[in-house]
Amino acid sequence: MNIYLQKLCACLLLSGALFTGCSNENDANWKNAFSVYGVSVPSSVTVVSGGLLTFSGSGVKADDMVELTASDGTGTAFTLPVEDVTDKTFSIQLPDDFVSGSYSVALVRAGEKLALGTLNINMAPASEVPDKEGMTVKGMVYCDGKGVPGVVVSDGFEVTVTDSKGIYYLPSQKKNGYVFISVPANYEVECKNGNEPQFFKYLAQAASVTEQHDFALRKVDNSHCKLFVMTDFHLANRNDDLSQYSQFVTDVNKTIAEESLEGNKVYGITLGDLSWDVYWYDNSFALPQFMNEVNKIQCPVFNLPGNHDNDPYKNNDWDAEEPYKEQVGPTYYSFNLGKAHIVMLDNTRYINTGASEGVIGERNYDGIVVENQMEWLKKDLACITDKSTPVIVGMHINLYANPTLTGGQQTDRVSLMNGNALKEVLSQFDNVQILTGHTHVNFTVEEDNLMEHNVAAVCATWWWTGKKGYAGNQICKDGSLGGYAVWDLDGDNLQWYYKGIGYDRNYQFRTYDLNETYITAAKYAPNSTDEKLEAYAADYMAKRSDNKVLINVWGYDENWKIEVTEEGKALPVERVSAKDPLHLISYEALRLNAGSAPTESFLTNYTAHMFEVTASSANSTLEIKVTDRFGNVYTETMTRPKALSCDMR
Repeated sequence: MNIYLQKLCACLLLSGALFTGCSNENDANWKNAFSVYGVSVPSSVTVVSGGLLTFSGSGVKADDMVELTASDGTGTAFTLPVEDVTDKTFSIQLPDDFVSGSYSVALVRAGEKLALGTLNINMAPASEVPDKEGMTVKGMVYCDGKGVPGVVVSDGFEVTVTDSKGIYYLPSQKKNGYVFISVPANYEVECKNGNEPQFFKYLAQAASVTEQHDFALRKVDNSHCKLFVMTDFHLANRNDDLSQYSQFVTDVNKTIAEESLEGNKVYGITLGDLSWDVYWYDNSFALPQFMNEVNKIQCPVFNLPGNHDNDPYKNNDWDAEEPYKEQVGPTYYSFNLGKAHIVMLDNTRYINTGASEGVIGERNYDGIVVENQMEWLKKDLACITDKSTPVIVGMHINLYANPTLTGGQQTDRVSLMNGNALKEVLSQFDNVQILTGHTHVNFTVEEDNLMEHNVAAVCATWWWTGKKGYAGNQICKDGSLGGYAVWDLDGDNLQWYYKGIGYDRNYQFRTYDLNETYITAAKYAPNSTDEKLEAYAADYMAKRSDNKVLINVWGYDENWKIEVTEEGKALPVERVSAKDPLHLISYEALRLNAGSAPTESFLTNYTAHMFEVTASSANSTLEIKVTDRFGNVYTETMTRPKALSCDMR
């Protein structure tokens, strides 16, 4: 419905969850005192400024009142007389100073109140946007009934900005089938299903037909906020993934609550591989089922597709991503939190050789920001005049390869097909942070104005190590805990940490006594053989007595510091590239033990966030101190010998 086609005092008939008119069905006196039935209070409604707000319901009397109390804790309340009472509806007129927001609704009669529910009310300007030659999509972005100027609006190809009245026009060819706004700083949009920000509208008319789509904003303060970065869920209803996912939901919601204690707004982003294409049809578990699960996260979540979020029956990128557009939303877009401008890119070009209807192809793909998207990115970034603005880019596939070491020094290599072109586009900004997933490991690369944070996976090793009968842990290919990153955005000051599922945020590294990391089939894969295990764990299949200790610091970047002392004496610390022993016994050993060959892409990686020290004896206690780039200190008193086991810390 286009609200601008209504007269100034037109009313909107609400629809939503049915209310019986009794807050306690067992309280007969309360029920009989009001005798109000069938009141319907939806989660959200848009009302034209100066218009009537009409409810369905029977039993309301002409001298009743409706009380609207703001849910923001300010105590703002409006007590308004009912109007136009019929046997099926009743209305109230909102005052001129009414402000958009969430309100609890109650019917007031003779000093008594009957709670009806909670309603989010968006006030819309009472004017229609005129047509303009050549413009096929038009509309207004508004807050509290007034247009908001300077808001970026796009269809994924064309980019424009709202004028002084909050009006926009786009000469859209409607190829993507939607229009979206870049939500400005210190505003939010309404969320569907609890946490899906509605920053976009689907287009319904032919390319030649002009259509109007308006966006309602509400004012918030997100100048200091928290951003949860989650990637690689791979939900497919297999490997006990849904039960393990419920543990993640419990953990992330607990952390969200903790990070909200200071009153800061909290948001989330996902970085792709939400689902698992090969199981879309076999397991009847695809993007709609994922969305049911992500809705359990208790903050607004902005999503992004990965290579596994494409239709495996389609053999080209455009067709394969249609289900994502239809069931989730835009595949690339931007929004703002405080001073930070956040860009979400789809850098997967799905090829899927051999696919056809009913036939799953090879599911092959390129890691690339395709040309039309790169052109959109340039237009989007051109709207930012202050080049000191922190720019955060979220995308699925990593820009750089997992770093290697040369002579103990990190070696970095761009691996995205047009990664250097992307870097050039971003080079105009002083502070660019790139957030990626895909690899199921943690690593960082810092170069010039740009820092990439490759974030390990929510699903760890595709839910294998936590599956019933396996290791009982959540561990990624580099030994990182399965988990997510938490960012603190406070103006120009950006800080972050990695949080393992089920662990305190201060758990940032794990230590191994290499004298005790003697991996054999007899101990860790009794149903297999040393010959089979050696192909994966050869580095640890010889008994050692060199008193070396390995430290895995999964959040490490080159501004961290690792210090080790033995009886007060500092030991030299060497950065090394090594496989994580715990992942070897949690995945490869247990897959062999189950009579299966470990999947090649799930194997333990050599990783460069490892450190070695040599102790003077096999039994000494080491004091380990790890300091991150922000000065946070993490410690362990390592008592040796320290056994290697699937439940170790």
